[in-house]
Amino acid sequence: MKQRLAKLSNLQQRVIAAVAGVPFILFMIWYDAWTFALLFCLVSALTQREFYRLLGLDGFEPLTAYGTVVGTMICVLAYFVETDQIGTGNYFLICPASSMIFLIKLYKKRDMKPFTNISFTFLGIIYVAMPFALLIILALQGGRFHPMIITGCLLLLWASDIGAYFAGTKFGRRKLFERVSPKKSWEGSIGGAAAAAIVALGLTFWAPELRPWQWYCVGGIIVVTGTYGDLVESLFKRSIAIKDSGSSIPGHGGFLDRFDGLLLAAPFIITFLKLFA
Repeated sequence: MKQRLAKLSNLQQRVIAAVAGVPFILFMIWYDAWTFALLFCLVSALTQREFYRLLGLDGFEPLTAYGTVVGTMICVLAYFVETDQIGTGNYFLICPASSMIFLIKLYKKRDMKPFTNISFTFLGIIYVAMPFALLIILALQGGRFHPMIITGCLLLLWASDIGAYFAGTKFGRRKLFERVSPKKSWEGSIGGAAAAAIVALGLTFWAPELRPWQWYCVGGIIVVTGTYGDLVESLFKRSIAIKDSGSSIPGHGGFLDRFDGLLLAAPFIITFLKLFA
């Protein structure tokens, strides 16, 4: 199967991935709050493990298994706390669980750079798991499940990516950030922003969970921070001299490649909506 997909163009692989993946993602989000949380916990864990694996390629030794467990625990706590099944005080469980990273590394005799690897373990939790936990909190704010908010954010992100891809491929001339990502262009960014604006306009009619100006602001946040999220991940990949973070998703690379924009956008989105809801 992989050999057949490899013979297809990048665009064809992207279309196949979208046809197979998007309905499943939307089903998991809309079926129930717990299936939504399960999906995001799973994606968070897979993305975090991928991040640690890439660090391993560069000679580092983060606590892959334990760091992923802590990150997943944060996402699980977010679900149970926000659905009022447990109290908010349970968030403090994150503190001892995170502190155990130091104790575990203390017994790793062969680790020549323990604090460097401790730092990278924490980075995987902060960079990957925390944004997914914030999205779970965003969907469950106010004691109610809001699948349309998450769906809207994903639609805006996908529209921005698709618009940037086609506009950049067709019209891309002026480099956006050549030092980090030679293929990205200003024309692509403008195309992505235009596509996101169209989706934001549609959401003002179909998604009353947010007011029209809020959807436009969320769209703007996703376009800007999503682009920077992609650049940040490109910087990371260039630092270890690889093209894609993995090959799990045809046409897109790995989970980190697919969700890099969302990782940086999530903290800004939830902060904006908490302050201006």
